[in-house]
Amino acid sequence: MPPALLRRRSVRIALVVAGVGVIATAAAAIALATYDWNSARPWISQRIGEAIARPFSIRGPLTLAWRQQGSGADRTWRDYLPLPHLVARDVHIGQPAAMQAGGEFASVGQFAFAVELLPLLRQRIVVPVLRFEQPQLWLLRDEAGRNNWTFHQDDKQPAWQLAVQRVVLTRGVVNYRDASTHVDAVATVDSIANDKTYGVAWTLKGKWNEQAISGSGKSGAVLGLQEHATPYPLAASLDVGGTRIAAEGTLTRPAALTALDLKLKMSGPSMARLYGITGVLLPETPPFSTEGRLTGSINRAGSHWRYQDFTGRVGSSDIAGRLDYRSATPRPLLTGTVTSKLLQFTDLGPLVGADSAASRAARGAETVQPRNRVLPVEAFRKDRWTALDADVRLHAQRVTRGQGLPVQNVETQVHMKDGVLSMKPLNFDIAGGRFASNIVLDGSGKVDPRAIRAELKADLRRLQLKQLFPDISGMRATVGEVNADVALTASGNSVADLLGTSNGDFKGAVSGGSVSKLMLEEMGLNLGSVVVTRLFGDEQVKLNCLVADFGVRNGLMRSRLFVVDTAEAVINASGTVNLANEKLDLTLKPDARSMRILSLRSPIYVRGTFKDTDVSIDKGSMALRAGGAVALALVAPVAAIVPLVTTGSGGSPASQCPALLARGPAAGK
Repeated sequence: MPPALLRRRSVRIALVVAGVGVIATAAAAIALATYDWNSARPWISQRIGEAIARPFSIRGPLTLAWRQQGSGADRTWRDYLPLPHLVARDVHIGQPAAMQAGGEFASVGQFAFAVELLPLLRQRIVVPVLRFEQPQLWLLRDEAGRNNWTFHQDDKQPAWQLAVQRVVLTRGVVNYRDASTHVDAVATVDSIANDKTYGVAWTLKGKWNEQAISGSGKSGAVLGLQEHATPYPLAASLDVGGTRIAAEGTLTRPAALTALDLKLKMSGPSMARLYGITGVLLPETPPFSTEGRLTGSINRAGSHWRYQDFTGRVGSSDIAGRLDYRSATPRPLLTGTVTSKLLQFTDLGPLVGADSAASRAARGAETVQPRNRVLPVEAFRKDRWTALDADVRLHAQRVTRGQGLPVQNVETQVHMKDGVLSMKPLNFDIAGGRFASNIVLDGSGKVDPRAIRAELKADLRRLQLKQLFPDISGMRATVGEVNADVALTASGNSVADLLGTSNGDFKGAVSGGSVSKLMLEEMGLNLGSVVVTRLFGDEQVKLNCLVADFGVRNGLMRSRLFVVDTAEAVINASGTVNLANEKLDLTLKPDARSMRILSLRSPIYVRGTFKDTDVSIDKGSMALRAGGAVALALVAPVAAIVPLVTTGSGGSPASQCPALLARGPAAGK
């Protein structure tokens, strides 16, 4: 056969085949359009019910028409293909068998969707666009963590499978009740017209952990459940018991909750209030506000969230940094870095319950601090310590208390693992010196089921007194150097409990330099010298040494050695400081080395409580001196001043300092 004839024959055959295909398609379309689909409702309901593993029923009319999918600039090639478009009215979806709660999962006034034909041959129902009109949804999760919106948590797949690619919502109501997080809220959803970014708006009201929750937000008109590259826009503003959250961004794959990218703002009375919302354990703080970028995803391995490049304020202090939260077994893990350029000392009080009553009221905490107590009695929330592991680095360039606390370069690494909180190390520069410490708080209950087991080891080196108290007039000329060592162990559930049960040692020493003569004269009650100093100004007195050594047993600090040695006087102190009941019982015995006019060299008693301290003089010793002065005044008025004159004990003023300093902390350590 000639080639030209062969080509003409092939064309005719192709046209016949195409014509048959068109006729068959048209016949199928006509048959589908004229078929009484109401008779197919039981079969369709059963197939969809098998695909979603829960009861599904179409109770209203079911109609079919051939339509193209979608419109506008975002149309794909699939949207130009006409597909059978089913419209079902009065649709009801029941609860999964695993949920004990009765009622329905959803009811829809009108349920419209298209079905791709070829996947039906493989027992797959592929829905390009699913449209809901006036939906009512009941989203539930029980105390065991089972929910009614996750399909097929096991590996067993149903005979029929459902794949929904995009969802379009109109006016409806979503009810959400979560027994595990104590949420009971209702959201009202409605469509938005003439908005290039958002197509749906919603409002929310309800309860979260017994706190009122309210808010509003917007989202895209079309929710692409299987589109990996198309961002779905989101915007929300929530108020949860005074904690305000505002977010705006995108969700790239809503079906799997992956690639969430939001600009997030948060503010509230205390960061600790975020625990009920986020599950992340944070300390009590003054009112705070932060702003940063939140990205994250949820998959079978768990969730991973990153709060990046955030800045904000906590009280009057600034904060910045990044945090990374990852779900894991047996506990989620929080890592990151938080920095501050200027940290106010008063903003640290809520961490240990040491803030004022006004501060506690502002952050919504109960005022539990008794008026007659100084040490904080507010209990640590150790019941939450086993909910999270953490490894977070904290750094503050400067800490201030008005103008009187020269602390810089605060560095610590906060570790939380299995209920054990440690800060190893906690170091900072203070007043020209360096404070270095390790702190461990064991709240796991393994050591003490009823209390936290605490350990503190710290040393202070080369602190300058003049820099520590720059605003106190008596310290302006003071230049002594301080070194100290502390080692304590304790059990308790608050700062007051821990100090009240502590055991260990405290040693401190000041070597060299000078101190204010005024301060020593006031302590020694040398009345004549005090008057002279007040009139003609302060002087300097050489400080040979100051050494303190206390043993601590069950919260009772007992002085083993407390001596202040200067060129003109020696002051010995003895007694106890009770950290359990905050009571003082100290006796100071001044001994002048040189002559003093009108010296009342009598023991000084420091008693009372930390809140109400009483300083008194030995009245018996003073009475004897005063009585002698009166008697002498009757004989010889000039001699009346003799009982009030102290000639001093003499001796080398620095003779005992080497031995004393040997018992204190090593200055060069």
